[in-house]
Amino acid sequence: MIEKKSLADILKGVTYLSDRTPEMAFNGGTDLAFAEVAPYRNGAISVGYYSGDSEWERHPGGDEIVMSLEGSTTVVLLVDGEEHRVSLNSGELVVVPQNCWHRFEGSSHLKLLGVTPEPTDHSLELPGA
Repeated sequence: MIEKKSLADILKGVTYLSDRTPEMAFNGGTDLAFAEVAPYRNGAISVGYYSGDSEWERHPGGDEIVMSLEGSTTVVLLVDGEEHRVSLNSGELVVVPQNCWHRFEGSSHLKLLGVTPEPTDHSLELPGA
């Protein structure tokens, strides 16, 4: 069955996380700051609402689409061992290539929409360092 969903309604149920840290991916505790909108292919469409930084992650199953619905962040992509920074503001998106390590830094009141394939690998340390 095809079901219509409202991002505004889903985001109303997501609690703002003011101090996201990379370690939270390993310790839990961010469930209220993120919500699944719908399953999609081998992953999900999801939303999050936070400020702060994230851990490194990558998606071996495919490209990830990341869009800022509101707020700003810097997406750091690790390409051939070098960090490349992409500023992302409200209404902008970036496609993170399959298997590319990336993280978010300096996120400020970021409402984020992600189309994320599974699985997701995580790392607290700079991968390959």
